[in-house]
Amino acid sequence: MAKKQKHQTSTLPWQGKGWRPEYKGLLPFEWVVLAYILFTSAIVLFTSTKMANPEAMIWGRIRVGAMTIALWIVYRMLPCKLTMFMRVAAQMALLAWWYPDTFELNRLFPNLDHVLATWEQQIFGFQPALIFARTFSSPIISELMDCGYVSYFPMIATIILFYFFRRYDEFQRTVFVILASFFTYYVIFDLVPVVGPTFYYKAIGLHNAAQGVFPNVHNYFNLHQDCLPSPGYVQGFFYDLVEDAKAAGERPTAAFPSSHVGVATICMLFACQAKNRTLLLSLLPFYVFLCMATVYIQAHYAIDVVAGFITGVAFYFIFKWLYPHR
Repeated sequence: MAKKQKHQTSTLPWQGKGWRPEYKGLLPFEWVVLAYILFTSAIVLFTSTKMANPEAMIWGRIRVGAMTIALWIVYRMLPCKLTMFMRVAAQMALLAWWYPDTFELNRLFPNLDHVLATWEQQIFGFQPALIFARTFSSPIISELMDCGYVSYFPMIATIILFYFFRRYDEFQRTVFVILASFFTYYVIFDLVPVVGPTFYYKAIGLHNAAQGVFPNVHNYFNLHQDCLPSPGYVQGFFYDLVEDAKAAGERPTAAFPSSHVGVATICMLFACQAKNRTLLLSLLPFYVFLCMATVYIQAHYAIDVVAGFITGVAFYFIFKWLYPHR
C-alpha cells in the first residue's frame, strides 16, 4: 500500500524561519482601508460643491488605493515577512494623513462642542479641561502628562513590533483590530464634528467656559482653526514635542470619542493578551499618563476619555471576533 505523501512547501532563505504561506489576496486590514476609501469617496462625490478641494481628496484616495495594490503585488512577487511588514507599515504611516482629512468631511456639519461642554458642566459642575492643569501646574506633572501624550504612537509601534517578532501567528489579527478601530473612529469623526476644548474655548473665550456659558458656534471652524496653547510647563522638553505635533497637523476635529484613549486601551488589552509582564508594566505608566493628558492639555473633554475607553474595549472584542480566520 503506497504511503500518502505530505504536501511540503519550499522555504527560501529570505523568507525567514517558520515561514508558511499566507493570504494570496488582500489582507483583512487592507480591505478595511479600501472600504474607508469607498465610504469617504462617496461623501466627497455627493458633496463636492461644498468641498474646498474635492479633486485633491479623490486623487489622494486613488493614490492610497494604488499603493495598497502595488504593495500586494510586491508581496506576491517576493513573499516574506519583510514585504508583509511593508504592507502593514505603509497603512500605519498613512494614519497621520487620514487624520486631518476627517476635518474636511465633518466641516460639512454644524459643530457640536456646545453639547459636549454642556454635558461636562452638568456632570461635574465645572470644566475639567480648565481646572486640571490649573490645579496641577508643577513642571514635573506637566512633563509627565506631555510625555504620556506623545507616547501614543510609540505605544502602538511597540505592540505591533512585539507581535511581529514574538507572536507572528497573531500579528495580522492584531494589525486588523488596531486599523479597523482607527478607521471606525475616523468614520465617527467624519460624521460627528467635535473639536475639543483647545479649539472651542479659544472660539468662545475662556471667560465664557469658566462661567459655564457655551454658545453654539455653528460653522465657525470652517474659517477659524486657531487653538489655545497647551497649558503646563512651557520650557519642558515634552511640552515642546506636544506643541510641535499640534503645529504640524492639528485640526479642529476628532475629539469625541478620544481615539488616543481608545486605541491605547486596545494596545493595553493586547499587552495583557500577550501575557508578557515586562511588556505590560512598561506600557502601563504611559497609558495612565496618556489618558489623563488628553484632558490636561485640553485636547479632550473628560466625556471623550470615558467614551474612548468604552469604545476601545468594545472595538477590541468586536474586531477580534470579526477577524476572518483561514
